[in-house]
Amino acid sequence: MARKNKEKEMNFTGHLAELRNRLVVTALFFVAFFIIGFVYVRDIYGFFESHIDFKLAVIGLGEVFWVQFTMAGIVALAATLPILALQIWLFIKPGLTPKERRASLAYIPVIFLLFVGGLVVGYIMFINLILPFLLSLNDGMFNEMFTVEKYFKFVFRITLPFAIIFEIPIIAMFLTSIGILSPNAMRKMRKYAYFILIIVAAMVTPPDFILPLIVAIPFFLLYEISIYLSTTVYRKKEKKHREFMEG
Repeated sequence: MARKNKEKEMNFTGHLAELRNRLVVTALFFVAFFIIGFVYVRDIYGFFESHIDFKLAVIGLGEVFWVQFTMAGIVALAATLPILALQIWLFIKPGLTPKERRASLAYIPVIFLLFVGGLVVGYIMFINLILPFLLSLNDGMFNEMFTVEKYFKFVFRITLPFAIIFEIPIIAMFLTSIGILSPNAMRKMRKYAYFILIIVAAMVTPPDFILPLIVAIPFFLLYEISIYLSTTVYRKKEKKHREFMEG
């Protein structure tokens, strides 16, 4: 008995050491991508600046560093996401069947694409809907001066929630595949999920009645897509279970 406990303890310690090593590898990639993002931060800033017809102001030396640091950090976050997913997959790989390995490996590029897609959709919403709405409120009443820090804080406050919410379909598929979630549960939670998504939309948009509803529409579509994907995964699981019981 003591020998078995010792073996379990050694296995647990070995798993912790492996997890630590994989997190270290992920952190090193994050640092490398951060440095790359910092090197090209002027080009990244130029991309954002090309979509506005006003000049951003700086009222403190710290703002320059903050913007460059944040931009490089978001580049590193997006680029490191598939590395993190790969390291997690390699960690759990020994406990998966060959079929499960192939299926779960396909999640990795999708996680990255959904995250980037969320950033793009959020930015498009900001440039084409939210920013014009805010500028229209002024209508010549005040002299406009937008600081770099406040402008980009507002941009990131809108785009990052989009990037996170765009991960809902892949999260739903994964949780369904491991038996934690089911499409029926998602249907029952639909009204609560919609309510939460409306709150999120209201938090990332100006205090207006129409804009949060417009922004919430892609969130609702993502949730419905998640239910469909969860149903697909659930049916495949059920079919596989029936074939196993019959065989």
